[in-house]
Amino acid sequence: MKILVCISHVPDTTSKINFTDGDSKFDTNGVQFVINPNDEFGLTRAMWFKEKQGANVDVVNVGSSETEPTLRKALAIGADSAIRVDATPTDGFFVAKQLAKVAKEGGYDLIIAGRESIDYNGGMVPGMLAKLLNANFINNCISLEIEGDTAKAVREIDGGKESLSTKLPLVIGGQKGLVEEKDLKIPNMRGIMQARKKPMNKVEADETSPISEAVKFEKPAPKGEVKLVDADNLDELIDLLHNEAKVI
Repeated sequence: MKILVCISHVPDTTSKINFTDGDSKFDTNGVQFVINPNDEFGLTRAMWFKEKQGANVDVVNVGSSETEPTLRKALAIGADSAIRVDATPTDGFFVAKQLAKVAKEGGYDLIIAGRESIDYNGGMVPGMLAKLLNANFINNCISLEIEGDTAKAVREIDGGKESLSTKLPLVIGGQKGLVEEKDLKIPNMRGIMQARKKPMNKVEADETSPISEAVKFEKPAPKGEVKLVDADNLDELIDLLHNEAKVI
């Protein structure tokens, strides 16, 4: 079985976020980047298929050379080779088109993507990728087993879970639950040394025009000052709630 895991290069959630050029571009200065958490769950599940079923696992990213350390980490975790589509991502459709080209040329049975990346939270790429590949698609996937050419999966739905069975090729949008957090793999020294010898293939991007554009970003407004009211002064509390907060 051939598995392709899509890897997003995203800011660490502890990083301070700022914008430049009139709040139209993300400022990467001083920002630490990591593997997108939803993708990391998928990569760990792919490692299980490699260890238990002998699957071959490749990872792919659409990005400039700055994303290579993130791909190297994926190789250190255990992926067999990495593919970097040499392009700056513009929107979800552009990324899906590049991933579809790689997936078609590689003849993969299973494509694992995160249901969304934690930077733009678009949540569009896995579904568009499945459509471009004419493959089956399961989003919000929290469990996945493969037997032969049949996949059995569980996905989250409003108010519960849904169990599904489908045929390969398959694209999934994975998330927390696909593996437990305690099972996430941390690269060890042996894995880091081996990653240096594994293939890192750069491919040219397919000519694709984006269909959307980020016009402006805006950070949430800072929280206002907190007013403390004495527990015995109910009249003042009611007055503030009625006349200032206007919630009663």
